[in-house]
Amino acid sequence: MTVENYSTATQFVLAGLTQQAEIQLPLFLLFLGIYLVTVVGNLGMVLLIAVSPLLHTPMYYFLSSLSFVDFCYSSVITPKMLVNFLGKNTILYFECMVQLFFFVVFVVAEGYLLTAMAYDRYVAICSPLLYNVIMSSWVCSPLVLAAFFLGFLSALAHTSAMMKLSFCKSHIINHYFCDVLPLLNLSCSNTYLNELLLFIIAGFNTLVPTLAVAISYAFIFYSILHIRSSEGRSKAFGTCSSHLMAVGIFFGSITFMYFKPPSSNSLDQEKVSSVFYTTVIPMLNPLIYSLRNKDVKKALRKVLVGK
Repeated sequence: MTVENYSTATQFVLAGLTQQAEIQLPLFLLFLGIYLVTVVGNLGMVLLIAVSPLLHTPMYYFLSSLSFVDFCYSSVITPKMLVNFLGKNTILYFECMVQLFFFVVFVVAEGYLLTAMAYDRYVAICSPLLYNVIMSSWVCSPLVLAAFFLGFLSALAHTSAMMKLSFCKSHIINHYFCDVLPLLNLSCSNTYLNELLLFIIAGFNTLVPTLAVAISYAFIFYSILHIRSSEGRSKAFGTCSSHLMAVGIFFGSITFMYFKPPSSNSLDQEKVSSVFYTTVIPMLNPLIYSLRNKDVKKALRKVLVGK
């Protein structure tokens, strides 16, 4: 039986994060907890920013968009992972392609939103008097839309090329979700175009944001070092440390996943790496960006107790 005349596969089997039966239940409970925290944290942040006038600023507009993306792409991956822990590890061909598409959309959008946030911090620290002028809604909204548009184009390219492949080898995907590399390992077609697309798209969507973030922080650190008071320098560093940590984890795991030498390929290592940017980072972002922020705490207190 074929699927749209491109594949002999009607469904795949997801190998999951581990094959050790004795730890399936503990992992299920662990990732269920992570997902619940992710959903509550990110949707809570979106709602808090929406209802609190105190947080209607460019920085929190980006945070709201980031929280929405984190919720979406965690929801694309984690629920299926949880079902896999319970032994229901099959996924239809169409569902696999849909999961791949939306995963790429949101993971690429995440990278560019982190880049936009770096630019926001650059303007706030290097040109504070012009911050509200430079970071107007005419700038912020197009930056967010561009992040989603680049994600859509990347997902369309990957998914379209993937659907042209035949899968006549084993239908067991050695992963816990439908990602590009594990799917390519199952194809008996020529995957040169797919590999070329992966190199170009992943390279562009990793190197461009990384360079933009690095340049932004070069100017930021230069400006911070010229602040005379130690308190002012400490405060400025504090506003950047959380963002730098998230950028390092996100782009570090992406780089390890897609740009390591072929001789070091290990799908088990890739699974562990991908856990960081599919489940851990979406949970951490509301905490490391916002819950440590005095404005967020003040807005939350005002919403909860009216003071």
